[in-house]
Amino acid sequence: MSDDLSDQIRQLAVQAKTASRALAALDTGDKNRILHAIAEGLLARSAQILAANARDLEAAAKDELSAALMDRLRLTPERLGQMAEDVRQVADLPDPVGTVLDTFRGAQEIDIRKVSVPIGVIAIIFESRPNVTIDAAVLCLKSGNATILRGGKEAIHSNLALAKALQEAGEAAGLPPHAVQMVANTDRSSVPLLCGMDGLVDLVIPRGGHGLIEAVVSSARVPVIKHYDGICHLYLDRTADPAMASAIAVNAKCQRPGVCNAVETLLVHADAAPELLPQVARALAAEGVELRVDAEAARLLDGVVPTVSATEEDWRTEYLDLILSVRVVSSLEAAIDHINTWGSHHSDAIVTRDEATARAFLAAVDSAAVYWNASTRFTDGGQFGFGAEIGISTDKLHARGPMGLPELTSYKYLIHGHGQTR
Repeated sequence: MSDDLSDQIRQLAVQAKTASRALAALDTGDKNRILHAIAEGLLARSAQILAANARDLEAAAKDELSAALMDRLRLTPERLGQMAEDVRQVADLPDPVGTVLDTFRGAQEIDIRKVSVPIGVIAIIFESRPNVTIDAAVLCLKSGNATILRGGKEAIHSNLALAKALQEAGEAAGLPPHAVQMVANTDRSSVPLLCGMDGLVDLVIPRGGHGLIEAVVSSARVPVIKHYDGICHLYLDRTADPAMASAIAVNAKCQRPGVCNAVETLLVHADAAPELLPQVARALAAEGVELRVDAEAARLLDGVVPTVSATEEDWRTEYLDLILSVRVVSSLEAAIDHINTWGSHHSDAIVTRDEATARAFLAAVDSAAVYWNASTRFTDGGQFGFGAEIGISTDKLHARGPMGLPELTSYKYLIHGHGQTR
């Protein structure tokens, strides 16, 4: 670990701390004007951004990245357009800063208000998806936080081009200098350095694979909100509607398999499996899904669709690809136990006609988002109406599930007295 790199990271953190104070002083109109300028800046610089992305895609192809990871990395004019629209939507969202969360009176009639405030400096460490550069920066900006962004080497050219477009357009509209900074060095040692900046960095949010999360948690000296694996489940109960079950299974697995809210394991009640599983399996196989199955599922699907025998490792694997593990379970309780044992507490769903069964599932599954008769693909800040999200927390403290603007604030108490002394 070089002293030069350590000095670079510390300089970014010092600059971010200064910028965070300037950001906290901006009013809602200021922030919204900057956000609209950023949206226009992304579109105006689209040629440079797409050229940088092409360099990353070329390198990724040489490194033989999977189709799912290539999809996460790829930018198109349409995706850039949507990115700009997402920025405008954040501008239209209510400003979370200054919200009075509670008012009450304390001892000796002192008046107390609990008011939301920015967290300060937030470091975002992420992999593969260059859109995170913009999502994270604009959400932090709207909530009054400075950001230090550290993306993966596979998207370095895209990330730097996006950050430059954001900085240039934003600063022309009043964005404080260094409010959004990108770590240009792809050396892995920059991660523990960034996570060790206690006193300067207030929060670290890692977004990526299990290895990245573990690297951040093990080295962090500042608070961390984790976006762990998306090992999501779909449970088809004994009363599941077959057409609905097939449609939700195909959507949850195939609509975009390389994202964290895609289903990785299918559980089917033993009473329904003889008729239901072959129908759902055919629909999945038609979309090119490889099924890794337990012994009972293998028996029921013999001669129906090709299968591969599942191992214990499959139950804990986030494939991010057109691969799905399948298990036949004896009961609702067995399904819940499997999910709570092997899942990552991200998003899990049940398909059933029985309300009592659904409510038992919703209450017992210990995940950030739990669904009844809907695809897990809805676990997303935009789909929840939060605007662009900064991540999906699988923690339980401070934030859980899609993290929008309110989750990027803390609070403080403002006390008004009239000369009271204790």
